Amino acid sequence: MKKISERITHKGRWLQIKELHYKNRTGEDVTWESIERVKTKKVLVIIATLMPSRRYVLIKQFRHPINSCIIGFPAGIAYTNDAAAEALKELREETGYRGTVTAISPELALNPALTNELVQIVSVIIDEHDPHNTAPVQKLEPEEEIEVMLAPKKSIRNFLIKQRKNGVQIGVSLWYLFVLSATEEIPAKPSEPAQKKRAAGRKYSARSAK
Repeated sequence: MKKISERITHKGRWLQIKELHYKNRTGEDVTWESIERVKTKKVLVIIATLMPSRRYVLIKQFRHPINSCIIGFPAGIAYTNDAAAEALKELREETGYRGTVTAISPELALNPALTNELVQIVSVIIDEHDPHNTAPVQKLEPEEEIEVMLAPKKSIRNFLIKQRKNGVQIGVSLWYLFVLSATEEIPAKPSEPAQKKRAAGRKYSARSAK
C-alpha cells in the first residue's frame, strides 16, 4: 500500500477522525477511516503486583462508550517519553498505590485496523509494607469511577468468569493473560471415538501377548 493523502473529517477535544487515501499494489484507490488521539497516541497499561502477597491490582471502571463497567489493569495516556514516571503517576491516581517499575515493553500496536494508538506494558512491584500502601487513597478526576480490586493469580480466572456472568465487561488483556493462558495449560480431553480406539488397541495388545 502507498499512502496518497489524508484529511480530518471530524475533530473533537480529545479525538479526531481521519480519512486515509491509498493506492494498492494493483493501482486501485483505497479509502480507510481511522480514529486518532489529538494530543498523543500512546497509552500505558500497568501490571502491578503486591508483594509479598503476590496479588494483582485490577480496577473496575465505568467506561462511557460502552455505558458499563469493565475490569482491567490500571492504565493511562502518556504525554511524555518517560513511561516509568507516567505509569507510576497513573497508578497512584487510579489506585493510590506507590510502586517501583521493573520492566517496560516496547511500543505495541493496540488496534491497528481502527487507530494508530500504541501501548506500552509497564510492570510494577508494590511493597505492601510501605506505609504509603497500607491505606492507599485514589485521586480521581470527576469523569472517573474506579474501584480497586486485588486478586491472587490462581483465583483471577474464576473471578473474571463470575464477573462476566454478572454483566461486567472484561478487558481483553485480562482474559488472554488469566483465562486463555490457563486453558492452554490444561490437556485436551480425548474425544469419545479416540478413547474407544485406544481401548480397542489395548485389548488387541493384551490378546497378542497371551
